[in-house]
Amino acid sequence: MKRLRFLIFSGVGAVAGYLYYFFIGCKTNTCPITANPYLSMLYGFLIGFGIYWAFFDNKRK
Repeated sequence: MKRLRFLIFSGVGAVAGYLYYFFIGCKTNTCPITANPYLSMLYGFLIGFGIYWAFFDNKRK
């Protein structure tokens, strides 16, 4: 169950990162994160992982 939650949160983060790149991203290619879809997806993945780790990591309790 932990692995599934991790995949869901990280996957949703990566998709959200791509959607941010697609709809809002930098059009002049001067922004380091939002000008590249891969970096934007990686950033979203890391944010999704951070949310998962903050709320569902049971090792800290």
